[in-house]
Amino acid sequence: MIEKLSKFKFVITIAIVIIFVWFIIIYPMYTFKKSEKILENAAKRYYEVNSSMLPTGERVKTLSLQDLYKGQYIKEDIYIPYTDTPCDIKDSWVKTRQENGEYKYYVYLKCGVLNSVIDHKGPVIKLNGDDKMVVSKGTKFSDPGVASITDQKDGKMDVSNVTIHGKVDTSKVGTYEIEYIATDKLKNKTTKIREVEVKELFADTVKAIEKKDGLTGEEPRNYVRLSNMLFRIVGLEGDNVRLVAAYDVANVNYDGISKWLDYYISNFQESSKKLLVKSEYCNERLTDTTLDTTKCSSNATTEKRYAYIPSVADVNKALGGYMRPYTMSWVANDKNAKQAYITKDVFYLEYADKTFIPVDKTDNYGVRPLITISGKAEVTKGDGSLSRPYEFGDTTPANGGDYLNTRQTGEMFMYSDYYWRIIKTENDGTTKAICLGTLIEDDFQYEVSYDNTNVLIYNPKEKGNIGYQINNRSSKYFSTDLLVNHTIEVPIYSGEIAYGKEKGYKKYTVKVSAPNTYEIFSAHDPLTAQMGSYWMINSSKKIGEAAAVFYQGSAVNGEIEPNAGFGVRPVGYFHKNVVITSGTGTLTDPYVIKK
Repeated sequence: MIEKLSKFKFVITIAIVIIFVWFIIIYPMYTFKKSEKILENAAKRYYEVNSSMLPTGERVKTLSLQDLYKGQYIKEDIYIPYTDTPCDIKDSWVKTRQENGEYKYYVYLKCGVLNSVIDHKGPVIKLNGDDKMVVSKGTKFSDPGVASITDQKDGKMDVSNVTIHGKVDTSKVGTYEIEYIATDKLKNKTTKIREVEVKELFADTVKAIEKKDGLTGEEPRNYVRLSNMLFRIVGLEGDNVRLVAAYDVANVNYDGISKWLDYYISNFQESSKKLLVKSEYCNERLTDTTLDTTKCSSNATTEKRYAYIPSVADVNKALGGYMRPYTMSWVANDKNAKQAYITKDVFYLEYADKTFIPVDKTDNYGVRPLITISGKAEVTKGDGSLSRPYEFGDTTPANGGDYLNTRQTGEMFMYSDYYWRIIKTENDGTTKAICLGTLIEDDFQYEVSYDNTNVLIYNPKEKGNIGYQINNRSSKYFSTDLLVNHTIEVPIYSGEIAYGKEKGYKKYTVKVSAPNTYEIFSAHDPLTAQMGSYWMINSSKKIGEAAAVFYQGSAVNGEIEPNAGFGVRPVGYFHKNVVITSGTGTLTDPYVIKK
């Protein structure tokens, strides 16, 4: 009984396997082969009716399943076995070719996972070079071409049979496609695309300028806008590009410059910082007899850093005078332990024939940061002129309706007929900004002075003090409606005013104050229409010692003359609800704001 039961189970198992194989493998393949024959017969009927359409010579004629449906050469739809899903009407076809005086039909039917066993793939195209290439604007592009063509049936093919379409215009930035087309003997086609992106890479742009026009001249093309700040091209530094700030950014004592530059770089946008390259800069000690050098000793450089200041060699190598500002600016060369050199476009009196003069390192003079950025930075707009400086897409202007406190350090706006520049957004949502010019009264500069000549400490609460006058009288010369009261800190020094040597701070709540001599954008800005002398907020306990900037842009060093008058360059905090109505945040197109 047990033996009979075992045999019965075996027979049942075999039957199940046979049924499974039939329904899963044999019947679907039988149906598929039948469908292939239907497709082939339909193609034959087509040519019986349209004999003039038969291919001649080595030509191959292709009829898709869709073509045969449209011509009603197939009456009923062909489906994937066991489904209501039609077979692919576009990728299923019959190819006809004349061979040895007879026509041969090649059928390829695609029904889900079932595909005809026929050569239906085009040859493999392998290109020389990369499928994606980047070339510089203005350079010559030479197509690397095709390395090989290999077909699974026809084997290695001649690369000269490839048809190539597409051109690359390197005079225009953009992405171009080059199309390579190859077919095998059965006319199975392969199309391969090479993508060529034309970019304006900064180093190549600088090379082209140096070769054609130079970096200076009547219409210099060496202006760059980076992180909302204006720079000028100094030249190439290896594969990268060196830039110098277009003008002084602050007035700093020589020994404080390195630390101050770290603060300066911290104000860059994060997207801009990615373009910076750490580099070595010259800081060579010179004498009055070696100031004509155009080279820096190899052992007289800084450690790699993101920013420094121009050297005597940098100034001497530059043509056109743009490395010599109208202010008095430090160069990266000291004379001895107590003195370092400054430069200016024109010195006067006993220094009239000098390019550099030594001054005390403890004095505050202009700082024009020198930076290096990647030569692979992509120029996104501009032609290098002052009105259209080169840009890299590292900043994006506001849209109308954006709040002012969402904007970036360095952007500019118009308010009460004055240009203003954003310093930063405070934690409370207010926007700290500095006016680019000094206040005007009846077409002349409005000036204030201390009532005494003793200790000149900035104090907005003391009547007669310049701090009091600036806070309480500024509203006569510009509207303060969009400004709010805010706490400021007045840095106090025991003697000479020097960066990082503050001995304490006094806090006051004001609407308008003077700038801090060490804050970004506090130095003279030559691009604004109105800029005179102005007081600074930095204060000393030493009698007569104070901080200010003269008309020609140089900082006051030493004691202020009794009752000396200087202008007012206001710093204020704008309400958190101030919005932008128009503009792009540049000097030529500043934002317009309202509340």
